[in-house]
Amino acid sequence: MCDQQQLAEFARRGVNRRTFSAGIGVAGGAAILSACSASDVVADAEASSAAATNGGVLGNEVQIPTGSGTMTAWFYHPSAGNHPAVIMWPDIAGIRPAAKAMGERLAAEGFAVIVPDPYWRDEGHATFTDFADFMENDGFQKVGPYREKFSADTVMADTASIVAWLDAQDVVDKSKGIGARGHCMTGSWTIWAAHGSPERVKVAGSMHGGGLVTDAPTSPHEMIVDSATYLIAIAQDDDAKQPEAKTKLQEALAEAGAEGIVDVYAAGHGWTVPDSPSYDKAEAERAYDAFLAMLNAM
Repeated sequence: MCDQQQLAEFARRGVNRRTFSAGIGVAGGAAILSACSASDVVADAEASSAAATNGGVLGNEVQIPTGSGTMTAWFYHPSAGNHPAVIMWPDIAGIRPAAKAMGERLAAEGFAVIVPDPYWRDEGHATFTDFADFMENDGFQKVGPYREKFSADTVMADTASIVAWLDAQDVVDKSKGIGARGHCMTGSWTIWAAHGSPERVKVAGSMHGGGLVTDAPTSPHEMIVDSATYLIAIAQDDDAKQPEAKTKLQEALAEAGAEGIVDVYAAGHGWTVPDSPSYDKAEAERAYDAFLAMLNAM
């Protein structure tokens, strides 16, 4: 997942809000390609939604009851019909316009997309307008105490609550499976989600996920199940740090008898998130298309 070393590298290369909004490429390491502001991302998502659905995408903030409190989330779906559901967890910077726009864009493809707040357990927690805001205002330190509350068990419990809420919505097609997509720290969550709710979560997409192969008994690679299809998209810099991880993940898929793809993308950590300093449009679209194909095959 995004760590302090990577944030320090972004800072060393002079990545700030000006480079986000101006779309300036930065040489060295993972290049910033087609970087854009959060407002641009939202505008693009809204345009694609209207074109794809002929009636737009409906979206609103929702409250999901859980065994330990109420989770806030944002729910997007086409304005008519019922549709397969997708859980889309944001990256370490949490809910912000770019994360919501990603959910809205996928909803325009014909899905009911829930974007949960990963930090919902902490009332009044720090929020950020975009990834540049996260970097410039000690985001890593601020979310540290919140991240300590995450475990395989809490993620699976949250997933069960989200699934129950989705299955109670008329706009959700319950005859189809549910997809899950996570980014950065939440990439591992999709694998735990499929493990904890195997009867419903049928596609798990981990985008530059962190901690996928560890020595812990709950390591995501140890919790792969044959009831789901997996897209494990690895950043090239993450692969350089842990080159054996892709092999262990491929072996885990084979051992579980699960279908899936383990692929190293030619982009840096965070490349699928439009307001990330490593956003790479071409590779982000490739990952998007691969995930969409799996959803359509559920």
